Amino acid sequence: MNEASPIIRIDNVTKRFGQSVVAVSEVGLEIREGEFFALLGPSGCGKTTLLRMLAGFEIPTEGEIYIDGQPMTGVQPNRRPVNMVFQSYAVFPHMTVFDNVAYGMKVTGVAGPEMRERVEEALELVQLAGFGDRKPDQLSGGQRQRVALARALVKRPKVLLLDEPLSALDAKLREAMQMELVRLQHTVGITFVVVTHDQSEALSMADRIAVMDRGAVKQVAPPADLYEFPNSRFVADFIGRMNLFEGKVVNANPDRLTLAVDGIGTIEVPGPPGTAMDSVGVAVRPEKTRISGLHPGNGQIAIEGVVEAIAYQGNESHIVLDLGDGARIAATLQNSSRTTTPVAAIGDRLWASWAAADTLILSD
Repeated sequence: MNEASPIIRIDNVTKRFGQSVVAVSEVGLEIREGEFFALLGPSGCGKTTLLRMLAGFEIPTEGEIYIDGQPMTGVQPNRRPVNMVFQSYAVFPHMTVFDNVAYGMKVTGVAGPEMRERVEEALELVQLAGFGDRKPDQLSGGQRQRVALARALVKRPKVLLLDEPLSALDAKLREAMQMELVRLQHTVGITFVVVTHDQSEALSMADRIAVMDRGAVKQVAPPADLYEFPNSRFVADFIGRMNLFEGKVVNANPDRLTLAVDGIGTIEVPGPPGTAMDSVGVAVRPEKTRISGLHPGNGQIAIEGVVEAIAYQGNESHIVLDLGDGARIAATLQNSSRTTTPVAAIGDRLWASWAAADTLILSD
């Protein structure tokens, strides 16, 4: 992967609908060649509009999009080195699988042995070799999605755009198809850009993720960096589960902060020096939070509370403690032993604790 040569460059792009609706606001992004890149965010954040601008179905109000070094202003969708897979699959029900995959090549004049060879190659890539004579109604949802992928890949685009490609599938098939998309992207080696609102989907598939909110990109990072080092309250709260409290910096030493945290009290955490009395977000992931009937001792941040809710989820249990004055903290515990004994009961008085180094300080 050549970081110096992005396959896509989005240069200060804004998209307005009418006078009042700003769907995408001053977005600047570079997407690398051969990268699996995800646009992630809640509904209405602008991610699909941005994808449609890459495809040429929407035109930027301001800014420029470059694909493979070429500006895309005035370039029609069918002339761009991209192809798009839609949420609804959009396979033709009256055509066979082979004809669905071959359709785009027939339109552009590719025919004969070359067309057949490329269709069969594409079907093999998506593990549908031998399915060419079937109709879409003879296929499962996952297989129809693979037909849509094959039809996009057969034209050998430089970039494959995927708009919520797995949202119509059930949970188990969706998980299997996530791994299938990663395998496929590694096999073909082209750039994939996927739009999703599903955090776990983006984390499991993408090399890098751009988190969007209200038309703007909030953070771009690899999945692990995004999860462990979010740069704002929004990203921390949106990516996975998070305990998020409001606090103030009351003392800043060269490598340590003293914080007054609502619902918790005064704590000390590692961190760079800041301005005294700065308002900050103080956060810790539930899976980094421990639950015990005893005070954990020195070296841990600890707070006592009453068990308010327990959610058993098979491999793990999610426990919420009421800390008083409206404050709550959640902990995720792995059910590592085979037992039917609950890890706690509603009303139990327990301690929640975590390592100071696992505390996130969020200034935005």
